[in-house]
Amino acid sequence: MSGRWMTGDSTTAKLVEKQMRNWEIARSQRIESPATEDEGVAQFLAISRRPGAGGARLAGMLSETLGWPVFDKQILDAMAGDDTIRRQVYESMDERDVGWFEETLRVFMQGEFETNDYFRQLTHTVLSLARQGSAIFLGRGIDLILPPSRGLRVRLIASWERCAERYAKRHDMTVAEATEQIERHEQQIAEFIRHQFNRDHTDPTRHDLVVNMDRFTPEEALDIVVGVLRSRGGEPAA
Repeated sequence: MSGRWMTGDSTTAKLVEKQMRNWEIARSQRIESPATEDEGVAQFLAISRRPGAGGARLAGMLSETLGWPVFDKQILDAMAGDDTIRRQVYESMDERDVGWFEETLRVFMQGEFETNDYFRQLTHTVLSLARQGSAIFLGRGIDLILPPSRGLRVRLIASWERCAERYAKRHDMTVAEATEQIERHEQQIAEFIRHQFNRDHTDPTRHDLVVNMDRFTPEEALDIVVGVLRSRGGEPAA
């Protein structure tokens, strides 16, 4: 597998390669236990969060618990911008996968969504990954790309103060600097969601589950999310 998944930056390349290995494991498990009917995509988690709410940490904990890879903004951006990776993922599909993918992409791009080259490539990447193997998607409005009848969509919230404190500690900056960066990020993601999906990024009806991280520890949040997945029959067998 080494060297198969290539990107420009060496650190990002290693992250992509690691998560693609994990995705292929999840994909092989799905092939060994096929669904009785075509459900469109494999089970997935789509997590959105305010910076500093603990989304990356929770995604990592969920990945360890479920055995699903995490695809965050850094990894998805690298994959969306790499024609070789997208082609390799696409070519791993069987005939039924390809038919579903092409029809879904055609319908999606003919809808009300504003498209550009990056967004088209991002959509191509996400649909290809989710069609074949379970995964955790962090950010980028992925919950609005994937079929609403499948997966679990989680929103992590926390107070501005707690988010700023956590973000400042993690990135070694002042709370004022952290607050400014978080506000800038929120403005950017609001514009991205509005422009591409014509939706309000704070609309709570986008999500199946909203967890207030001021009230729960990461371990408690993990139990909550896994518990909901289990109740829906979405957690892999032990």
